[in-house]
Amino acid sequence: MKTRSYFILAIVLVLTMVLAACGGGEPANQLEAIKDKGNLIVGTSADYPPYESKDEAGNFVGFDMDLVREIGKRLGVEVEIQDMAFDTLIAAVQQGKVDAVIAAMQATPERDKQVDFSSPYHFQMDGFVVAGDSPISMTKPEDAAGLTIGVQTGTVQEQWVLDHLVPLGTTEDQIFRYERADQGGLDVKNGRIEVLFINADPAAELAQKEGLKLALVTSDTVDSGQAIAIMDGETELKAEIDRILAEMLADGTIQKLIDQYGIDKYAIP
Repeated sequence: MKTRSYFILAIVLVLTMVLAACGGGEPANQLEAIKDKGNLIVGTSADYPPYESKDEAGNFVGFDMDLVREIGKRLGVEVEIQDMAFDTLIAAVQQGKVDAVIAAMQATPERDKQVDFSSPYHFQMDGFVVAGDSPISMTKPEDAAGLTIGVQTGTVQEQWVLDHLVPLGTTEDQIFRYERADQGGLDVKNGRIEVLFINADPAAELAQKEGLKLALVTSDTVDSGQAIAIMDGETELKAEIDRILAEMLADGTIQKLIDQYGIDKYAIP
């Protein structure tokens, strides 16, 4: 009986070793984990056409959406997109709820302390939106000081207002924060606020949709380009995304998407 028991134990040990040799262990990094599970989970804030929004059927559409789907294709995985508030996106990456974030997000030094960023894939101006019949005239961003101004929570535009307009006299009760940019557009239209400060292309889309106008388009408030956020320290994933982005730039894929969505007008060279 002892001989039989030893024989069975030996078989179990051999099978365990074989399974381990066949890759039964944990993935070495997030890139391996993504390829093992066969999908890339992406967080976005789908309120920012022409970059990210939903069509009438509930499908995610826009420049960023097509861009990240192509990245998934070249990674050899499916892309699953999740819609969430913009100010929760960084935390979602940090907590591992999503593998990556693409949301017209600027790769600022402050954000880079929390997550890693890909190489920038686009540089875009900012826009100040006012009512269609507004008498407000702007020649520089600082002209918005003292006006009631709307920003999307967690954006670089919100931080710019705090850093540059508050010292010029803008008070806290004049700053209106929105989870979604289109909510701010409606408040401009309804006269609750005087100006909305967001990226230029979404600003132009809102102006056309709601009968508003662009008071100013500027690059003076922009410090960095738009990039994809991933978990801090995932060097293999960053290197692979950067490689794919460089490939897409070289083969004209990104330029084709820029032309398709008409986002060259407010691009920063």
